[in-house]
Amino acid sequence: MKPIYRQWGILIGVLLLLGLTACGGQPTPAGPQISVEDAWGRPSPKVATAGAFYMRIRNRGGEADRLLGGQSPACGVVELHESYKTAEGAMGMRPVPGGFVEIPAGGQVEFKPGGLHVMCVDKLQDFQPGSRLSLTLQFEKSGEVTVQVAIREQ
Repeated sequence: MKPIYRQWGILIGVLLLLGLTACGGQPTPAGPQISVEDAWGRPSPKVATAGAFYMRIRNRGGEADRLLGGQSPACGVVELHESYKTAEGAMGMRPVPGGFVEIPAGGQVEFKPGGLHVMCVDKLQDFQPGSRLSLTLQFEKSGEVTVQVAIREQ
């Protein structure tokens, strides 16, 4: 091999290596890659029959997933709800259309007061400040993800 071709080969190899390093060298995972962050709920006594859980759900994968529902030992039933404004201008709450929340590939969904939330219906215990409640979320592709919900003021 002539010296000039060898130098070009080395240069091209170095440039390719630098290009992979600049891109992170890590491909996006093919399927969904779900994480649940900052799960919390407001304090309320057991006599209050319902409560809400809020969180951020991230999907760092290359494929969307759907949150289908959940369960908790603190709740008789767990439902996915959204807040909305009625025709009269009042705020209301209802189950999410379709019964699921889409978590986009490479994106996130925020569950927050006045928006999407995980509803705890028929509460079975007090939501005491400083306590933590177990919540298992059910995803279409990722299966079950269990988190600890911190009960706190916003």
